[in-house]
Amino acid sequence: MNPPPTQFLKLSFPAERVLLVTMDRPEKLNAMTTAAYAEFGLLWPWFDAEPSLSVAILTGAGHRAFCAGADLADWADRQAGKTAPAPLLDAPSKEAAQTQLLSRRLGKKPVIAAVNGLAHGGGFEMVVNCDLVVASRSADFCLPELQRGVVPIAGCLPRLIRTLGLQRASELVLTGRRIPAAEAYAWGLVNRVVEPEGVLEEAVRLAVSIAANSPDAILCARRGLREGWIQADVEDATQTTFEDLFTQLRSGENMLEGMLAFKERRPPKWVPSKL
Repeated sequence: MNPPPTQFLKLSFPAERVLLVTMDRPEKLNAMTTAAYAEFGLLWPWFDAEPSLSVAILTGAGHRAFCAGADLADWADRQAGKTAPAPLLDAPSKEAAQTQLLSRRLGKKPVIAAVNGLAHGGGFEMVVNCDLVVASRSADFCLPELQRGVVPIAGCLPRLIRTLGLQRASELVLTGRRIPAAEAYAWGLVNRVVEPEGVLEEAVRLAVSIAANSPDAILCARRGLREGWIQADVEDATQTTFEDLFTQLRSGENMLEGMLAFKERRPPKWVPSKL
């Protein structure tokens, strides 16, 4: 099957059975707009259904960023009602999120993150749910959402607990501090730390070693690994948080204020929580 048409995502095939996906908006640190999320929503189901592919690599164009997360100016316009809602982002069903959002994707086939620069917000959330992570020594990871009146609700909260434990996950989420690649490696979030020029080469090497195995065995083994990781059901945790709290947060004043403050380049003016 031909791949879906994309603009934000550039697709290439660096080795047999390997798909390379490059987020290509380097002037905006590869931040994702509503249209970019829609492209991801078409790509991952196609990748899982394409029999000629066994593994994917996700990276960012340029050297500064893997992905800075959601484009907050674009998000603020949606939040303020200036643009149409995005069903995949604003009210995702569990099935759609598990299929189309990389940060919540269950999927069939492994994805390797090749982190060539900063991975912040939604960019970090995608990394947390990737099967393997190769990072540049100059990369760093951060969840700054609380500083903007938002919450990293796209799947990483329960998944970070599985990978890092409660205390480290809480530090990352509640403080929003940036951690360098070496610390992420020490915490078990990153598989390899390499020089900046070698990130993609190392990711392709890992992908080739996976793709050389039986396609059936790859799918079966990955399913077993995932079942072991989510048996307490992180999806229920994500969906419950979304339904019980995030819908209220989204209709409150602070979420819009945080994004407008970012857009207007001023400190946010918070109001007391009504959650």
